[in-house]
Amino acid sequence: MRRAPALSFLLVTVFLDMLGLGLVVPIMPALLSAVTEDAGAAVRWSGLLGSVYGLLQFVVSPLLGRLSDRYGRRPVLLVSLSCLGIDWLAHAISPGPWTLLLFHALAGACAGTYTVVNAYLADVTAPEARAHAYGLVGAAFGLGFVAGPTIGGLLGGVDVRLPFLAAAALSLANVGYGWFVLPESRPGDRTTPLTLRTANPVSAIAVVLRRPVLGRLGYARLCADVARMTHQSTWTFFLTHQFAWGTARVGAVLAAGALAGALFQARAVGPIVRRLGDKRAAVAGGVLGVAALAGTACVTTPWVLHLLQAVGVLASVGGVAAQSWLSRTVRADEQGTVQGALTGIGAAAETVVPVLAGTAFAWSLDHASPGLVFAGAAVCAAGSTLLLATTPDLRRP
Repeated sequence: MRRAPALSFLLVTVFLDMLGLGLVVPIMPALLSAVTEDAGAAVRWSGLLGSVYGLLQFVVSPLLGRLSDRYGRRPVLLVSLSCLGIDWLAHAISPGPWTLLLFHALAGACAGTYTVVNAYLADVTAPEARAHAYGLVGAAFGLGFVAGPTIGGLLGGVDVRLPFLAAAALSLANVGYGWFVLPESRPGDRTTPLTLRTANPVSAIAVVLRRPVLGRLGYARLCADVARMTHQSTWTFFLTHQFAWGTARVGAVLAAGALAGALFQARAVGPIVRRLGDKRAAVAGGVLGVAALAGTACVTTPWVLHLLQAVGVLASVGGVAAQSWLSRTVRADEQGTVQGALTGIGAAAETVVPVLAGTAFAWSLDHASPGLVFAGAAVCAAGSTLLLATTPDLRRP
């Protein structure tokens, strides 16, 4: 693996992004309540902010990936990080919800961090080392998730706007750090066409999905994203309903799972993928993911739940291996374009799935088992695994 300072910056970037998001999660309801002066309006605005962020990310991510192919990874990444810092600062000083909506939409439009990070890693790592690199990114993501809510809760106890100021300071400090230490991973290619067709997210995603092998991997990614977002958006509600746990225990379970996942991805995923290969590791992780989700649909005792959590941690090898596999199927001059389209697919799932999953979960509380949504997620994960298992592994020289 080359360019150790660049890798360090990317890991710090992912960690601080997730830390910044985690900082504000415990305090966002209080801020919106203070801004709107109405609890019901705060809930509605919270949903609107999330949807607008996801929608703008879906619309713009393919374009940002294309821009990183044309002009280079470094400028796109630094601009994205700058917009995120400005967004958090706007949260801290905003007098009303409309200002929050405007700047949150801007942050969604500039949310190219993961698109460019994935493309950058593909640029600077050999194919056999990419699973390890993507595993480290997953570990940084998980560690930020563990640390963020804890620190955010403590800062929010001092002042409701302080976590947003802290998130802004971290993001903008990272921009300064990246300005001085981040080298360009590959020069931009000004011959890369930039047209309305390539900027259109639907067209950009369709181009990716029409390609024989890449398309199957893209559909597998979509199914996996639907399963993941279904699980994420209903998990805490399920724990509260099924086991009558309070927020402290739910938070501890979430933190323990994230920490275990971070350690596993940092230490074990790379060697596992090197031993099994991208395809077999992706399929094995998919099978474990199906088992974890299907088991959760039926779980009634806490010790079984914790066992299924452990299976879910092991299943994370599948996402890392699939990402490594995807990066090997495309040329170096189109990594940003493809990664942007994949981010757009994920953003579409993040925009639509929480609403549908939440509605289905609410319906199931009165008319069916509360585990029904996890059974549906298991079906989506099974579809993803089947696509991976039946896709040929064509190695690019």
